[in-house]
Amino acid sequence: MKFGYTIIYVPDVAASLAFFESAFGLTRRFLHESGTYGELETGTTALAFAAHELGDNNFPGGHVAAHHSAQPLGFEVAFVTADVQEAHAKALASGAKEFAAPTQKPWGQVVSYVRCPDGVLVELCTPVPG
Repeated sequence: MKFGYTIIYVPDVAASLAFFESAFGLTRRFLHESGTYGELETGTTALAFAAHELGDNNFPGGHVAAHHSAQPLGFEVAFVTADVQEAHAKALASGAKEFAAPTQKPWGQVVSYVRCPDGVLVELCTPVPG
């Protein structure tokens, strides 16, 4: 078994790709001509976005749209960076909402949380020491 990719269902795939490019400096791998699916370059495992319409086709019982939820869904996307303060400020300047300001954790890691316009919760963190 190999972890292939994470797909996040969003209202506007192109807008989510553009936000992640602007806020986190990621590079677009591709956007399907239909505009309903796209991926970012994130190493061997892709971070992908799909339109809610695709989710509706895949899940006959429906799914929770993160952007409609008052609270973030019970998962996060995490990006490791040497400068959480700078990454946090850049994400906010790109349109994210602050969920938790950068904080030094007891184990030495600096961590913050932002919520993207599409509802995704993102953790920004320094590497775990040691």
